[in-house]
Amino acid sequence: MEARAHTGRLDELLHEVRRQMSRGTGADPRPVLDWLGRQIDADVALVGSAGAVETSTARFPRQILPSLEPTLSRLAGGQMAAAATESGAFQVCLEALGPRAPRPVLVVAGTSAPTREAASLVSHAGSLIALLDRAQDADTTFRGYQHKARQLRFAVFSALLAGDLTLARRMTTGAVPALLDAERLRIHLLHCPSEDRDRLAQTYQDGSGYHGTGLMVHCPAFKEHLICLVADGPEVTQGQGTELRRLVRDNPHYALGISSPYPLGATAEAYGQALHALAAARHTPERVAAYLGRTPLVPLLPHAEAGTWARALLRPLGSTPRVTLDITRLAVTFPRSAVARLLDISRNTVSHHLGRVETTLGLDLGEVRTRAALDLAFCLAGGQPDGGFGTERGRPEPTLDELFRTEPAHAWAREFLRPLQDTRGRDLYATLRAWIDANTDAQRTARHLGLSRNTVRAHLRAAEHLLSRDLLTTGSGIHDLVHALHITGLRTVD
Repeated sequence: MEARAHTGRLDELLHEVRRQMSRGTGADPRPVLDWLGRQIDADVALVGSAGAVETSTARFPRQILPSLEPTLSRLAGGQMAAAATESGAFQVCLEALGPRAPRPVLVVAGTSAPTREAASLVSHAGSLIALLDRAQDADTTFRGYQHKARQLRFAVFSALLAGDLTLARRMTTGAVPALLDAERLRIHLLHCPSEDRDRLAQTYQDGSGYHGTGLMVHCPAFKEHLICLVADGPEVTQGQGTELRRLVRDNPHYALGISSPYPLGATAEAYGQALHALAAARHTPERVAAYLGRTPLVPLLPHAEAGTWARALLRPLGSTPRVTLDITRLAVTFPRSAVARLLDISRNTVSHHLGRVETTLGLDLGEVRTRAALDLAFCLAGGQPDGGFGTERGRPEPTLDELFRTEPAHAWAREFLRPLQDTRGRDLYATLRAWIDANTDAQRTARHLGLSRNTVRAHLRAAEHLLSRDLLTTGSGIHDLVHALHITGLRTVD
C-alpha cells in the first residue's frame, strides 16, 4: 500500500515535469518545490551556484543560510554530494544537483529528520529539477545557435547583395553553403505571417545551419518577408522551389514572388525582381508570380551623356563618408524606418545622414521625384559619386530631360505603361499620375480626384499587378513609374 502511494506521488511529480516541458516557456522549479514541501511537511529552497536563493517555498527560513554557508560552498564546489545538519530548531538536508560545478543545492528544512521515504522524494525531486535545468540550458543553447545561424545567413546575403562573393565565402570558412558554389540563383520572396518565419527556417535547415542548396533569410526590414535564395538548376523544379510553391498553395495567407535566374554577383538585381514579382503575386488567385522580364531603363540611356549627368549630380558627395552614401542608397528606395531596421540603427540616425546629403546637394529627399533621380544617378554611377566616368571638358552637362527625350527611353516608357491602356487602365493611369503629383500621398490624391482614399489604394494595388511593380509595400517600383510618367510628358528628339 505504501509502495503504491509512493508510486502515485512520483507520478504527480512526473506530471509536473511533463507539463513544464510541453509548455515550452522554460523550466520553473517553484511548483516542484511546493509539491515536495507538501509531501514531506517541510520547507524547501533552491540555492543557486552563486549562493543566493533562486526560489523557495513561502515559509522557508532564510535566516539559517548564513550558518550553512561552509557546507553550501563544499556542495556547490563538488567536494560533497549531500549533507545533513542542524541549524537552530531545524533539521536540514542538503543535496547538490547536476554534474558540473558550481552546482545548485537543494536545501530542505523541517522540524524533524526526514523519513527514508521523504529522503527518497527529495532525491527524486532534486534529480528532476536538475533535468529541467539541463533542458533549459540546452534550450538556451539551441536558441543561441539558431540566432547566430540566422545572423550568419543574413551576413552572407548582405555580402551577396553587395556583389562581394569573396567576403561571403570567407565568412563561411569551414562550412561554405552549397549556394556559393552555384553559378546562378533565383530569389524566392515568401510573404507569410512573421511568426512563421522561425518555424520555416528551422524546418528546412540542415546540420550546418544552411538550407541545402539554398538559404532562408529573415528580412529585418519587412517582418512578413522570408528571403529564399535558391541555386538555379534542374533540382529547383524538384526541390526548394516546389516546396515553397506547396507552402503557398496550402496556406491562404502566403504569397511568393520569384526572380529570373541571376549570377551570384547580381543578387541585388534578383532581389529587386522578387520584390516586384511578390507585389504582382499578392493580386493573383494562385498567389505565386515570376518576374515578367522587361528591359531596364538604365542601359537604354545614352552612355556618355548619362554618365556625365550622374557625375554632375553626385559630384558634391565626393567627400561624403561611405556609410552616409550606403544609407542614402537604401533610403531613396525604402522607407526610413525599414532602412533603420535593415541596418540595426535608429531612425534618427538615418535622418541625420540624409540631412547631411540634402544639405550637400541642396535637394529635398522627401520628394519622390528627387529620390527617383538620385537613385538613377547612383545606378548609372555604380553607387559612387565619381561613378568612374572620365571628365569631359568643354562640353555642357546634359539635363535629365535631354536624356529622357531619346527614342529608346520613350519606347521603354510606352512599354512600361502599356498594361494601363484598357478602359480600367485609363482610370488607373489618372490615379497614378495624380498620386505621383501628390508625392505618393493617397489622401491628397483622393481629394484631387474626388475619390475615397480606399479607392485610390485599390487602384494602386491593381496597378501593382498590371505593372508587376511594388508600389505600396516597399515602394521599390515607384522610381520606374516616376521615370515612365516623366518620359511620356516629353517630346522625343528627332
